[in-house]
Amino acid sequence: MSPEEWTYLVVLLISIPIGFLFKKAGPGLKRWGAAAVGLGLTLFTCGPHTLHSLITILGTWALIQAQPCSCHALALAWTFSYLLFFRALSLLGLPTPTPFTNAVQLLLTLKLVSLASEVQDLHLAQRKEMATGFSKGPSLGLLPDVPSLMETLSYSYCYVGIMTGPFFRYRTYLDWLEQPFPGAVPSLRPLLRRAWPAPLFGLLFLLSSHLFPLEAVREDAFYARPLPARLFYMIPVFFAFRMRFYVAWIAAECGCIAAGFGAYPVAAKARAGGGPTLQCPPPSSPEKAASLEYDYETIRNIDCYGTDFCVRVRDGMRYWNMTVQWWLAQYVYKSAPARSYVLRSAWTMLLSAYWHGLHPGYYLSFLTIPLCLAAEGRLESALRGRLSPGGQKAWDWVHWFLKMRAYDYMCMGFVLLSLGDTVRYWASVYFCVHILALAALLLGLALGGGGPGRRKTAPSAASLAPEKLREE
Repeated sequence: MSPEEWTYLVVLLISIPIGFLFKKAGPGLKRWGAAAVGLGLTLFTCGPHTLHSLITILGTWALIQAQPCSCHALALAWTFSYLLFFRALSLLGLPTPTPFTNAVQLLLTLKLVSLASEVQDLHLAQRKEMATGFSKGPSLGLLPDVPSLMETLSYSYCYVGIMTGPFFRYRTYLDWLEQPFPGAVPSLRPLLRRAWPAPLFGLLFLLSSHLFPLEAVREDAFYARPLPARLFYMIPVFFAFRMRFYVAWIAAECGCIAAGFGAYPVAAKARAGGGPTLQCPPPSSPEKAASLEYDYETIRNIDCYGTDFCVRVRDGMRYWNMTVQWWLAQYVYKSAPARSYVLRSAWTMLLSAYWHGLHPGYYLSFLTIPLCLAAEGRLESALRGRLSPGGQKAWDWVHWFLKMRAYDYMCMGFVLLSLGDTVRYWASVYFCVHILALAALLLGLALGGGGPGRRKTAPSAASLAPEKLREE
């Protein structure tokens, strides 16, 4: 592990006991104490580069105050434009930010765009209410008022997920501050239930990254190996990649669970990133609060079972970095300048690659996803429904195997980063996933298969392992 990875791990681990300290605190202590801890961590890891996050916050707040009814698009343009400046600092002869500054900036961009959208929704609802003269009362997910500058700063620097996620909306943050009877919200048992696989994943990461180091792919000697060895190597590389993020995101979720952050009654049917989808009245007494069943779906960032065992490429995206996937679906996919599912996905993947950084490997990897989506959608709708139940089961196993190999292949671009290294590796395995996806797409078109957005498939295609195997 690199020094940066050790620092991330320490930050994640100390957030767990800090969460227990804040869980039963009052709204004021939660707001300003959590912001003080987050700002302290930011200053400690980013130093003077903390100024970038402050500039981004002040710019977004100014846009919200100036144009509250159209601030979402303005905030998106401002924060994404600042990301370009932020990443071009070395080209401009300015000090290069630390990796921790980049992590803070990435999460902050998501939070500020979401905040602007929530403020815009509030103003549009108020204008509609004034036009009709009719008040509906509090709406699900709507803010009570526009946050002040200090409230915006406290949300932005809240220590929860400040470097690794999960992403959360301002409404989720407010619900945590105003949580009725927080002592009745379970933390310890859900935390232990969520944390137990993390040590195993950590050991698997250390073992796989030691046995199959990524740096070997950058050496000339690697390309003297036979083709099967080169093809196989991407499997343990992606395995180590998954294990690393499983540990980080589970630890980040545990920090939230310790604080009771993102806890909602099961009846609210909360979604990762978005929060409750059904109105659920707050409990009126500690006894009623204790009688409710809670979950932490709002801050759930990884479904390890779903990532490894889902059949389709499209489902694999939903189970990975789930709160960010919600943000992309809500604020990018829905407003994409296209109607086709594949084209909307391509637009979303393009902006996702830009959000991650300017390395060509990001773009090569993310923009391979739409091709895989189109191929699996066309071929599945053309053939799977014609098979017997046994044939569909065999289809799903083959589909799962190819899905995992596609993600292995795309992961190489994500971790190698440079254009030369990525293309060199892909060329050494003869661009096999691109060629296979193109062949599947052409076959699906020839057989009259429909697009992925229109097909209907049996629920059995969702995953391969029994539900009882889910560690969650």
